Amino acid sequence: MLTQAADGVWVRQSGWVWSNATVVRGDDGLILVDPGIDGAELDELADDVERLGVPVVAGFSTHPHWDHLLWHSRFGDVPRYATAACAQTAGDARERAQAMAAESASGIPLELIGLITPLPADGGPVPGELVEHEGHAVGHAAVLLADRGVLIAGDMLSDILIPLLDPRRPGQLDAYMSALDLLEAAAQHATVLIPGHGTVAQGPEVAARFAADRAYLDALVQGDGTDPRLSQEWLAGPHQSNLNQARPISD
Repeated sequence: MLTQAADGVWVRQSGWVWSNATVVRGDDGLILVDPGIDGAELDELADDVERLGVPVVAGFSTHPHWDHLLWHSRFGDVPRYATAACAQTAGDARERAQAMAAESASGIPLELIGLITPLPADGGPVPGELVEHEGHAVGHAAVLLADRGVLIAGDMLSDILIPLLDPRRPGQLDAYMSALDLLEAAAQHATVLIPGHGTVAQGPEVAARFAADRAYLDALVQGDGTDPRLSQEWLAGPHQSNLNQARPISD
């Protein structure tokens, strides 16, 4: 079920890692940001969208991880956008994304995964402003809807996931910190923050998300990184990877 987060902005949360699909009303119709996750939920999202009575005119993927590259035929054969770097990476790794989707969720239309193109310079049908950075994934971008006080943050600033540094790229700790700087500047124009996974933050909760992620990263540098979110056992592996990147083993 869609929940309204702000004027012309709705969120539907999946049972899979609390993933958020965001529906944004633009000038010409609806834009679906990171729709997911499994086939049944995509179908239910299509039902929700139909009830709004406004056509879908585009999709947007915040970054090139498989769970943010999904689509359903009921959304329509419309352009699906991302940053240029995200589109390139998604295209190069499309078969891998399809394989991961097949292993992780059921009923996903695999043939529709990752069919995205670079967002035109004028933004096309996607309203607001992109905040592109290199934290967590190549070509990661948040969408700032300043006129509605909303920041759609992609896989950043979650209350249930620790910051996840990309283990395949060097310098990710610095990249993540720089990303937080950019997003925090954007968040000065937002009272609602929608993460890719977890609870939508409102009001003072927005600043608290930044404080929590900065505290975790600062602790990583000290070789610790204790965080309430680590109560989820499956995050032990990503946390250790973060520690390895923050304090690499000397030769």
